Amino acid sequence: MTSPFSDSLPDPGSATDSTALDPLIEDVEKEFSMMVVKARQAIRRRAASIHPELQPLGYKVLSILAREQAQQQIILAEELQVDKATMSRMIKWLEAKKLVTRVPDPNDGRAMLVSITNTARAGVIASSAASRQLLRNRLISWEPEEIKRFTDLLARLNANDQPQHGK
Repeated sequence: MTSPFSDSLPDPGSATDSTALDPLIEDVEKEFSMMVVKARQAIRRRAASIHPELQPLGYKVLSILAREQAQQQIILAEELQVDKATMSRMIKWLEAKKLVTRVPDPNDGRAMLVSITNTARAGVIASSAASRQLLRNRLISWEPEEIKRFTDLLARLNANDQPQHGK
């Protein structure tokens, strides 16, 4: 599946009048831009809550490791779409700060498995809980049907890049 933010172009054969649609799309784009800025700020705050020098990439690595078992650096690099050298430097930094550990991969003697430390895991869990509470606080005044509709619309947007005609 592709992202709603990908560069692929939608089917131009839409029956919707572009003069009516264009300002609406601009409003959506503006709101997405604001959301992206706020998400970046939130990731920086969450990273700082774990370690004052932790960069967003490091936080993302820790988040993956908190959800998954130990991972090879190459897998982390691919998932986060960064080059191997960048990931290697980040893992070395995280290891120096005692946020991750590395051990040889028993299935591949050339590779190292990266694991999150208990201290870092606790930090990721705490920052996730705080973020979830913030979202809860923002949505608490919404009706359950509004939250469900919002969820459905986000899922539809994230599902694929193909326009949904007739819906």
